[in-house]
Amino acid sequence: MGFDAFGLPAEQYAIQMGVHPAESTSENIARYRSQLDNIGFSYDWEREVQTCDPAYYKWTQWIFLQLFMHFYDTKLKKARPITELVSHFEEHGTDGIELSGSEPMTFTAGQWREMSNAQRDEVLMNHRLAYRKMTYVNWCEALGTVLANDEVKDGLSERGGHPVEQRPMLQWSLRITAYAERLLEGLETLEWTDAMKKMQRNWIGRSEGARILFPLEQEGEHIEIFTTRPDTIFGATFMVLAPEHDLVKKITTPAQAEQISTYIDFVQTRSERQRLSEVDKVSGAFTGSYAVNPLSGSRMPVWISEYVLKDYGTGAIMAVPSRDDRDHKFASHFSLPVIEVIDQSDYPSADREDKVGTMVNSGFLNGLSVAEAIGKVINELQSKGIGQRQINYRLRDAIYSRQRYWGEPFPIVYDPEGVAHPMNPDDLPLELPPLDDFQPASGGQSPLARATDWVHLENGWSRETDTMPGFAGSSWYFLRYMDPTNEEAFAGQEALDYWKDVDLYVGGTEHAVGHLMYSRFWHKFLFDKGLVPTEEPFRRLVNQGMIQGVIEYIYLDKEKQEGRSRFVCAHLAEQEIASGKEFVRIPVHIDFVRDYGSQASYLDHESIRAFTGWRSEYKDAIFECSAGKFSNPQISDPADIKVYTASEVGKMSKRYFNVVNPDDVVRVYGADCFRMYEMFLGPIDQAKPWDTKGIDGVSKFLRRLWSLFFDEQGRWIVVDEQPDRDELKILHTAIKKVRDDLDRFSLNTCVSHFMVCVNDLKKKDAHHRAILEPLTLLLAPFAPHIAEELWHRMGNEGSIHAQGAYPVEDPACLVEDVIAYPVSVNGKKRAVVEFPASTDKATLEEEALKLEPVLKWIEGKTVKKVIVVPGRMINIVVG
Repeated sequence: MGFDAFGLPAEQYAIQMGVHPAESTSENIARYRSQLDNIGFSYDWEREVQTCDPAYYKWTQWIFLQLFMHFYDTKLKKARPITELVSHFEEHGTDGIELSGSEPMTFTAGQWREMSNAQRDEVLMNHRLAYRKMTYVNWCEALGTVLANDEVKDGLSERGGHPVEQRPMLQWSLRITAYAERLLEGLETLEWTDAMKKMQRNWIGRSEGARILFPLEQEGEHIEIFTTRPDTIFGATFMVLAPEHDLVKKITTPAQAEQISTYIDFVQTRSERQRLSEVDKVSGAFTGSYAVNPLSGSRMPVWISEYVLKDYGTGAIMAVPSRDDRDHKFASHFSLPVIEVIDQSDYPSADREDKVGTMVNSGFLNGLSVAEAIGKVINELQSKGIGQRQINYRLRDAIYSRQRYWGEPFPIVYDPEGVAHPMNPDDLPLELPPLDDFQPASGGQSPLARATDWVHLENGWSRETDTMPGFAGSSWYFLRYMDPTNEEAFAGQEALDYWKDVDLYVGGTEHAVGHLMYSRFWHKFLFDKGLVPTEEPFRRLVNQGMIQGVIEYIYLDKEKQEGRSRFVCAHLAEQEIASGKEFVRIPVHIDFVRDYGSQASYLDHESIRAFTGWRSEYKDAIFECSAGKFSNPQISDPADIKVYTASEVGKMSKRYFNVVNPDDVVRVYGADCFRMYEMFLGPIDQAKPWDTKGIDGVSKFLRRLWSLFFDEQGRWIVVDEQPDRDELKILHTAIKKVRDDLDRFSLNTCVSHFMVCVNDLKKKDAHHRAILEPLTLLLAPFAPHIAEELWHRMGNEGSIHAQGAYPVEDPACLVEDVIAYPVSVNGKKRAVVEFPASTDKATLEEEALKLEPVLKWIEGKTVKKVIVVPGRMINIVVG
C-alpha cells in the first residue's frame, strides 16, 4: 500500500481544516488504514510507502538529480551523462552529436570555451532531461499555483472556481518528449487494452511532415512552421501565430498594437483545453505584417489566434483554408482568401482534410496525386534550403514546478549568478522546512520563500523555492515496494532482479496520459542508466470502471456584484444563460444538499451557512433563488429559501465532494456485504453508479448462506454424512465457474455463481461438511469475515486465508448422468427427451424414431436421414 500524500488537494484540505498538512495527512492516512482494515482488505503493510516521508522522497529527489545530470542522445536513443556532453562541446562544439533540446543550437568548441558560466548553463538547460525555462502556464492567483490543463474549466480552476490566466513563468520541466518515439514503440510489447494504447498514441501524436521557413517582409525575420500537409503550400493564404509567440511583439505594427494587446489579454483567460476543444469559436487579431510564400511568392497576412498553441510544433502555422476546417472557419469569419489546391471530384465522399485527390493551382505539383505531391514538395524545399522532412509529436514536456508548500523540495541550489547546481546526493533528503504560514503567496512566489533561513545560504547562494508536483512521488512508487527500507538505493539490485516489473496493474483510464505516461518515461530513463532490468514498468493492465455518484452543483456568476460573489439556483441560471449570462458550476459537498440526488435537490439557509463555513472565500456571497429571494449567511434571511442545485451522475471523487463513506455502509450492512455488493454492481471495466437500493439482495444472499450452517433458532446443522452426486455437482460447477471468471476479472458474475450455488443447495437441503467446507474456502476472498467465522465453527485450526490451496473442481463431478436432447423434425423441435449420457449414437437414432410426439410428424413420410450430435441434439429429416 502506498499513500500519494503530497500535492494540492492535501494542502487545500489542510488550509480548509486550519491545520498543518503534515498533521492532516497523517490523520487521513490513519483513517484510510482503519477503513481498509474494516473492509477486510489484505495488504503487505511491511511494504507501505508514503510519498511525503523524507525516507521516501529522498529517492524522488535523487531520481530528479539523475534527470538533471543527463541529456538524451537521439542517435544512440538513450540518456547519457551531461558531463559527456560538456566534454563533446569542449572538443567539437555541436558537430557530430544529435541532441534532444528545446531549441536548435549551433556553436563551435571555441565559442563554447568563450561562454560565461551563465551562458553555458543556458545551453545545458536546453538539453537536460530536467530543465528550467520560461514557459506559459495556467496560473491561478487565488490558489497561488500553476495548474494542469485538466484542473481548469471555463477559464476557472476546477477546485474553487477561481480565475486562471496564461502567464509566462520560469518553470522546471521534464523532457518527456525526448522519449516520445520509445513510448510509442513500447506500447507494442504491453498487454494493455487497445483503448488505453490508443489514448497514449493519440496523446503522443506522432506525425510526419515538413518544417518550412516563411520569410517576413521585415528584413532578416522569418516564421518557421511544421505541417503534415506540405502538398497544400500553394493554398496557404495567411499565417497564424500563437498569441504567446516570440515574434508577435517584433512584427506588430503600431496601428495594430492596441488590438493585439487586447486580444492577448483575452487569450490569457483561456485554458489550452478550451482553445483546442471549442472549435466553433473563431477569434483572432491581425499583426499588420506580411510573410511571403516561399514557393508561390504570394503575400500572406500574419494573424494571431488562440487556436494555435506556442508549445505545439513551432507555435505557428501556414493556414490553408481550402484543406483545413479551422483555417476555413477563420478565413470565412475574417474574409480571407481561399485557394482550392486539390481536385477531389473522383472522391465524392472525401472531406476537406482527407489526403486524396489531384493537385491543382499548385505550380510544379499540378496533376500529381496528394501522396506524390508530398514527397516532391519536400524534396523541392530541401533543395532550396527552406525546409526539411521532419517527424513531430503532439506530446509536450511536463511542467514540474508548483508554487505550493506541500511537495518535495528541489535538490537544487543557485550561485550568485543564478546558475543552477545539483545538491550533493549524500546530503539528501533535503527536507521540507516547517512553516506556520503555508498559505499560497501572491505574484507567483512559493510559500517556501518565507523560510528565509532555509532559502538563503552562505556566500549569496540560495535554494529553489518551488516544490515538485503531485506526480513526482507517484512516478516510481512501485519500485520502492520491492525494497521499501533500503537506505542505500531506491531499491537494491537483488530485489530489482527478483521482482523485475509489475505483473498486473489495475487502474482507471483517467491515468492514461498522466501517471501512466510519466511512470513509463521515468522507468525508461532508469533502464538507460542500468538501474532497472526492464524497459517497461507495467506488463499487464486492467482498467477498472469508476464508481459513480451524483454530483451536485451550484451556479456561480462569473461577474461579481458590488465586489461580492453571486450564486443562483439552477432554474434561474438556465434563464440567464439563455440571455447570454455566463456562469461556472461549483461542486457542493453532498452533506449540505437537501433531497440529495433527487430532481429537486436544493440548499436551504442552514445548508448555505454550512457551505460558506466550509468555503470561507464565499462567506460574503449572495445566494439567489428563482422566487426572487436572497440569502446571505451574515444577515437575517427568509427561512423558506431554496437555491436549487444541478444534479448529474459522474465520478465519485474527493474533487466533487460526493464520496460515500464506506464506514457508514459497513455499519449498516457489514463489511462482507459491502465488498460483495461492490463486486456485484457490474463488470470491472465499466462505470457503475452507486445505489444502496440493490444492496439488500446481497445481504439476503449472505443470510441464505448462513442458513446452510444454522437453523432459524441458531442451532448448528452441518452434518458429516457424504453428499449425493447432485450436491457435489452443484459445488464443483460453482468452483469451475468462479475460478474461470476470476481469471477474467469478472467479479460480478462470480457473485452470481455463489448466489446460484447457495440457492440450489438450499433446494437440496444440503448441509454436508464435504460441500460447505470447500464452498467456504471458495468464498473466502469475497466475504473474508463470514468465511473466517464459519471456518472456525467447523472446527478448523488457523486462518482460512492461510490454507494455501484454493478449491479446484473435480471433472468427475461435472459429468452429466443424463442428457436432455431436443428432438426436431425438419429442423423444428417436436420433443425433448432424456437419455443416459452413455447412450450410443445408433440407440439415440432408434429411440428417437419411436417417440410418440415424433411419430405423428413422420407418419406417411419417408425418413431420409437422422442427424445426431452427441450431447447436443437430434434432427430427423423427412420428405
